[in-house]
Amino acid sequence: MVKFGAFLICAVLLGAAPTQSTAVFRGGRIIGGEIARAGQFPFAAAIYKNTADGTYFCTGTIIMDDFILTSGQCVDGAILFSILIGTNNLNANEGTRLSTDTYFQHPGYNPETLENDLGIIKTRLPITFTDYIQPVNFLADFRLPDGSSVFTLGWGQTSDEESGLVNALNYVVVVSLTLEDCMLTYGSQVTDNMVCVEGNYNQGTCRGDLGSPLIQYGSRGVTYLVGVSSFISSNGCESTDPSGFTRISPYRDWIRNITSNN
Repeated sequence: MVKFGAFLICAVLLGAAPTQSTAVFRGGRIIGGEIARAGQFPFAAAIYKNTADGTYFCTGTIIMDDFILTSGQCVDGAILFSILIGTNNLNANEGTRLSTDTYFQHPGYNPETLENDLGIIKTRLPITFTDYIQPVNFLADFRLPDGSSVFTLGWGQTSDEESGLVNALNYVVVVSLTLEDCMLTYGSQVTDNMVCVEGNYNQGTCRGDLGSPLIQYGSRGVTYLVGVSSFISSNGCESTDPSGFTRISPYRDWIRNITSNN
């Protein structure tokens, strides 16, 4: 795995066993979560990325009928994507496979500090929406208040001992922290464009949850995308250290520009 100070990128290389010297993981699983119901999170996308050195897994969010939002890390170095939507089960013969047209990495993305850690993937054909395939309702135009209850989800590891992906989509309820509380763990690497969350005991994201959405529910079940999973602690998924996300609100103009002009 690659460590940046106290940061640990939470992606997993498919088919590769984790070692002490390998710090980058593509794939993983929600720690302390519950299995999602069919159609509970119809905006969730499982992303398989081919690069020059292997195939990696991460998660994304359907934001329009031809765009999926994920992390900048998830699109970095990509040659080809295969995306699965409309199912919670990675191994089931169901859901819809998408081919892609191109991708966009935020121009300010910094792989060392994980600043501006956002990417957008454009699908080759428009997505057909169903009860099990829907875009997230809104990109948050507000700063998530400290102490907010939010959801995150993914197919990542459920413990530090278990490597590789899980078949079923898991989710967990977590609480957003103040910037100062996040900096107690990660120091000055944390910026105001990031938000940290923590759950009860050790609940949160793990390797493989890279790019996963951070969701706040509004009235009548409306979903707001408030963050995208970016990093976990180098102390491990079960360390009780908070998980880190890129905030959405500072990047709405960039997202709107990409989706409107491509």
